[in-house]
Amino acid sequence: MNYHGLFKNDGAPQIRVALVGVGDFGATLMDQSRNIDKIEINVICDKDETRMQDAISNSGIKPPPMMVTDITADGLPAFDVVVEATGQPGAAAAVAEWAIENGCHVIMASKEAGIVVGPILNHLANQKGVVYTEVEGDQPSLLIGLNSWAETLGLEVLAAGKSSEYDFVLEENDTLCWREHRHQHSGMLDLWQCDDGDWQSLIEKRNAVVANAKFPTRTVPDFCELGVVANGTGLFPDRAALYAPLLRPVELADAFQVQSEGGLLANTKVIDVFNCLRRSDEMSFAGGVFVIVRCENSKTWELLRGKGHVVARNTKAAMLFIGQHTLGVEAPMSILSAALLNLPTGALAPEPMVDLVARTARDFKQGETLHITDPHHHAVAGLEPELIRANPDQANSPVPYYMATDRKLLADVKRGTVLTWSMIDTDEASRLYQLRRQQNAIWHQ
Repeated sequence: MNYHGLFKNDGAPQIRVALVGVGDFGATLMDQSRNIDKIEINVICDKDETRMQDAISNSGIKPPPMMVTDITADGLPAFDVVVEATGQPGAAAAVAEWAIENGCHVIMASKEAGIVVGPILNHLANQKGVVYTEVEGDQPSLLIGLNSWAETLGLEVLAAGKSSEYDFVLEENDTLCWREHRHQHSGMLDLWQCDDGDWQSLIEKRNAVVANAKFPTRTVPDFCELGVVANGTGLFPDRAALYAPLLRPVELADAFQVQSEGGLLANTKVIDVFNCLRRSDEMSFAGGVFVIVRCENSKTWELLRGKGHVVARNTKAAMLFIGQHTLGVEAPMSILSAALLNLPTGALAPEPMVDLVARTARDFKQGETLHITDPHHHAVAGLEPELIRANPDQANSPVPYYMATDRKLLADVKRGTVLTWSMIDTDEASRLYQLRRQQNAIWHQ
C-alpha cells in the first residue's frame, strides 16, 4: 500500500485536531504531528495544565495549540477530529458522544470506553456521517487491520492475538526477568523447547515457574483490547480467562492450533494473548499482533518457511505478524483516514459480542469501594478480568469491568463470583451508563 497516493488529496484543507488527554500517548502524537503538513493540533485538553505546558514544550509544536481543561467549552477554535486519549471510560464516552453530535470524527485511544460502549458510539457516528474508530498504533486497530488483510487475501484465520506489554527475559544463568523483577534459578532453561510436541504440558510447567515468581501473566488492558477486537471482528475467546501462554514467538503457530493437532485451542477463530519469552539478545515482539492462518498449499508454505516465516512443525498453520505497536507515532494514520477518506482504521461495524467483566479473587464486604490499585494496568486488587459473551444488561447479569471500578459494593461478595449489576452502586446519571442503555436497547432487546 502506497500511503502517499492514499492520502494525497492535495485540495483538502488542513485537518484541525483537538487532542483530549496529553499523557504518554497524547505527547507522542503531538510530537509526531508537527512533521505532517496536513495535520494541525490546534486545541489540547487536560485537567493538568502543567502537563499540557510540558507536552507543548517537549514537542516543539508550532504554533502552540490552545490549552483548555474542558473541550466542550464555548469560544474554542473549530476542529474536525477529536482524539480521545484520557484513558478514563466515563470521560471518554462523554467526550466522544459530544464530538459526534457536533459533527467531528472521533479517534478513540481510550479503549476503556470502547469495550463498554464502542458499538453505540460507532452507530451514532454513522447516523451523523462521521467516523468513529480505534486508533492506529495501538493493538486493537492493528489487529483488526491485520485480520482484515489476511481475510482479504483469502487466508483462513485460525487464531489471532497480541503479545502482552512486557516480555519475560531469560538470562544465561537461568534467571527469569520481568520488568525490574528477577527470579533466580527459575528452571526455565529446561523448558526452553517443546521437544515432544505436548504444548499443553510445556505451557503448564512454564506457567508454574511464573506463578512461583509471582509475575503476572494476565492484565486488564490485554483483555480490554482483545474485547474491542472481538467486537470488531467476530473472533472470540476460547475461554473467559484466556490461555495467556508463555511462548517464544517462533512457537505461536504450533501452540495456537486445535487440541487434536497438539495445540491449546478447543475451537478456531479464537482470540488470545501470549506472554513473550525470549533471551536478552533476541528481538522483542514489542506488544505486536499476530494471526495464525491455515496452510492450504504445502509448496507455498514450505517456500515461505525457507524465507524465515514461522510455520508449524506439522505444516498446517503459520504465523503472520506485526512486531510492534507505536502508540501516538502511528496515530496520524487514523486522523488522515477519517478526515480524507471518511474511513476508520479500526472496525467497520462493531457489535457487542463480548464484555470485559470481573471475577473476585477474594471475599469482599458490602460497602467496599473497588478502587483501582494499579493505575497503569487498571487493576483492582482482588479482581480478575474475564471476557464473556455479551448478555442483556439485567440485575443478575455481569456488569462491565469499567462500570464496576471505583464504585461501592451493595452486598457481600464471595471469592470466585462474577460481579453483576445488582452488586454495584452504578452511576445511572453518567453518560457511560446512558450510552450503555442505548446500546443494550439496540442489540439485546
